[in-house]
Amino acid sequence: MLAATAAALALSGCTRVETTAPSAVRSADVRARLGTVDCREAKCIALTFDAGPSEHSARLLDILKREHVPATFFLLGRRHIEKYPELVGRMADEGHEVASHTWTHRILTELGPEEVREELERTNEEIERLTGRRPTLMRPPQGRTNDTVHAICRELGLAEVLWSVTAKDYRTTDSDLITRRVLARSSRDGIILLHDLYDGTVPAVPGIIDALKKRGYVFVTVPQLLAPGEAEPGEVYR
Repeated sequence: MLAATAAALALSGCTRVETTAPSAVRSADVRARLGTVDCREAKCIALTFDAGPSEHSARLLDILKREHVPATFFLLGRRHIEKYPELVGRMADEGHEVASHTWTHRILTELGPEEVREELERTNEEIERLTGRRPTLMRPPQGRTNDTVHAICRELGLAEVLWSVTAKDYRTTDSDLITRRVLARSSRDGIILLHDLYDGTVPAVPGIIDALKKRGYVFVTVPQLLAPGEAEPGEVYR
């Protein structure tokens, strides 16, 4: 169990959830590979994308490659991984973190334990088959989680990752508005939530990257954001 936790987060329609901040993980006395960025010194921020792959993912990957920006992808199984398996492999090959957003996007807090386990296990197995690496992170649909979800994630070796910045891009196709919302809410150690399946999101990404780089931010994956600490299965990070 980690020594420090952030203040409890009240998610809409969800019980209060104790979450851990990235800075608290980094202060832990553990050994881990830092990779190319040390977020104890750098002003880090993480781009994350939910509910892909989608028809827009290839374009997004082109942008991230051109800008030398790693991201974390929380992928859906049915109609997404199933439809675009080659993009899952590309995400992993190009240095992005590939994680789970469940198989069907059912709200986990409304399911029984075996249904929760099936939603997570099936996605894990397919991602591992396509990338050679089993996910260690998941994001619960709508951020809704509870003690049952925590326990099953602990059993499956998954940490839960929420977010600190959302553009609510599922409600608008206005790329400029998406950009403004992200920039208004971004801060050091932020975890930005976007969805590449919506039409307005990918066009907003170059502007978001450019503006945050000008503010001195370094883009990292979620595991890099936590290093030299590591995400603990069954814990929730925000």
